[in-house]
Amino acid sequence: MTTREDLEQRRTDVSEAACRLLARDGLAALSVRGVAAEAGLPPSTVRYVFPTQAAMREHTITLVFDRTRERIDALPADLPDAETARRILLELLPLDDERVVELDVYLALGNAALTDAALRPALDRVVAEMRAWCDRIVALVGVPEDQRADEACRLHALVDGLAVHVTRLDAGASHDWAIALLDRHLASLPIG
Repeated sequence: MTTREDLEQRRTDVSEAACRLLARDGLAALSVRGVAAEAGLPPSTVRYVFPTQAAMREHTITLVFDRTRERIDALPADLPDAETARRILLELLPLDDERVVELDVYLALGNAALTDAALRPALDRVVAEMRAWCDRIVALVGVPEDQRADEACRLHALVDGLAVHVTRLDAGASHDWAIALLDRHLASLPIG
């Protein structure tokens, strides 16, 4: 009998393989056979840990945001508030290969959620978490409380848009312009 820890590790392994496959080949490649081959596992194992395609997709998008949350939670607690806000923002942009894969997964499964009702709750949780990070950021930089909702909404839209633009840069192209734009945006927020 498989222990709970073994099952969770197998789910993580399969989800990581699904992430790589999605980022490289797109949503159409996300099949039991494709993920099994990517993970180096028999298809029966993939079916065992994820009995449905929807379960595999949901766990994959959850895994992506768990990793983002872990990076944000690992930020040093003794940073000044403005630096914490900036570092959270930088974690939300695809500035390295790992985060590019994460964004590709988010975009692919986010688009799939538009027509797949089973994915919608996972996507809604992800969007809510993004919004919560934006709420936290505007509070950290001192935006007056009566303006925080609007500023968090603007920031969320800016981050989403920048993330898409950054992930589509040519290999080796600099993303410094996106960081500079975020820095200017943070500096322009109303402080009260």
